[in-house]
Amino acid sequence: MNKAIKDQIALETAKSIYEAYPNLWERFGERGFQHTEKDNHHHLDHLETAYELEDKQVFLDYSRWLETVLNSRNVETALIIDNFERLIRILPGKTEKQEERFMLDCLNEANALLTKP
Repeated sequence: MNKAIKDQIALETAKSIYEAYPNLWERFGERGFQHTEKDNHHHLDHLETAYELEDKQVFLDYSRWLETVLNSRNVETALIIDNFERLIRILPGKTEKQEERFMLDCLNEANALLTKP
């Protein structure tokens, strides 16, 4: 995935989150928006690495680690799942089909993993 596409996906996802949760502007402002966009770059980087290694477990391990880190900062798992759901809706058509299928599978499997107690 090239940088321009990655930037587009991260920005579109961040905008989608802030449109769905307008109180985030009040709570975190522009800095929070930029952080959300940056977080989505990290998600995409890990998806890309997992794809290059042909190993979904790389992204699943990242997702569990992310959950631990964000939960320690009082960010609920539901928000991670919501973010991944947005990526699932935004990603199609923005990369080659094989990579897209792999990444969508990773995101779906991560959400399934994160919904387990």
